[in-house]
Amino acid sequence: MKLFRPLFLLWIIMFQSCTGQDFKINGVSFVASREAVDKTHIEPVVNVNANYAAIMPFGFIKDLSHPEIVYNTERQWFGETRRGVKQYISELHDNNVKIMLKPQIWVWRGEFTGNIKMITEGDWKILESTYSKFILEYAKLAEEMHVDIFCIGTELEQFIENRSEYWNVLINQVKVIYKGKLTYAANWDEFKRTPFWSQLDFIGVDAYFPVSNEKTPTIKACLLGWESHKKIMKSYSEKYSKPILFTEYGYRSVDFSGKEPWNSDRSMTQVNLEAQANATKALFDAFWSEEDWFAGGFIWKWYHNYENAGGKDNSRFTPQNKPVETIIKNQYGLK
Repeated sequence: MKLFRPLFLLWIIMFQSCTGQDFKINGVSFVASREAVDKTHIEPVVNVNANYAAIMPFGFIKDLSHPEIVYNTERQWFGETRRGVKQYISELHDNNVKIMLKPQIWVWRGEFTGNIKMITEGDWKILESTYSKFILEYAKLAEEMHVDIFCIGTELEQFIENRSEYWNVLINQVKVIYKGKLTYAANWDEFKRTPFWSQLDFIGVDAYFPVSNEKTPTIKACLLGWESHKKIMKSYSEKYSKPILFTEYGYRSVDFSGKEPWNSDRSMTQVNLEAQANATKALFDAFWSEEDWFAGGFIWKWYHNYENAGGKDNSRFTPQNKPVETIIKNQYGLK
């Protein structure tokens, strides 16, 4: 162990020198819209001091056991399609914002993607074929547009658990096409079982960890709630010599926001701006000062129409036009 620590630090130095990444990824998850974006839509991203944006094209499947992924169709919103993604990336690049391209699957009625699981071998093969087509098309776009990070999937635990060899092949196929940095967005309770971290550049975690059962969680309570989760993530970073990246993080502005941060139930409408602000501040205090194993993250989520997004009566995840936005701006502005 005494020898391992210097080797780990040496790896960090080598990683930074090879990638130029001696800074935190201060990202926003930029939500696709019906329309093209322009500088006025990007200025609020720059104003909050974000240096990265996650762009998220979508593919759709009918249900958890349906194998065919449909994507890049005329029925989708502009920002969900290849053409829209390319336009968004260009506009963000023009404003010096780096990109993580993060293609995602949406299951009809919003069912959890981690439960996608086929019944027959034939259906597994169809799913693999259509998923590869989906991901490799966007890997090509990522290379074409000089995207800094490409995410090969989001919260697909059953797909990975049941078809692990497929994922090894897919990663190699992506690497032939795309020469930037790779990650996968594992759910907060999934990343410990993800089998291919050694093949990627970041251990990606959608960081919706439970940290407090309080109605209005205090910063102190959330920091205590992070201790065990943080210790485990650090151990995985050291095990694989890869930094942790929060591919998503954030809290709703509702009561008990730190209890089940993943919960997007629309029946939760009791607005609690302080809960969101405290939980977010605690997350920053717990992680953003870690220099040798934590890379940063992407706040969930950021809408292009800033003036109409969020607000003090909004109970959803977005930080826009809420007190938490100032906390994010201040944190992202630190050098």
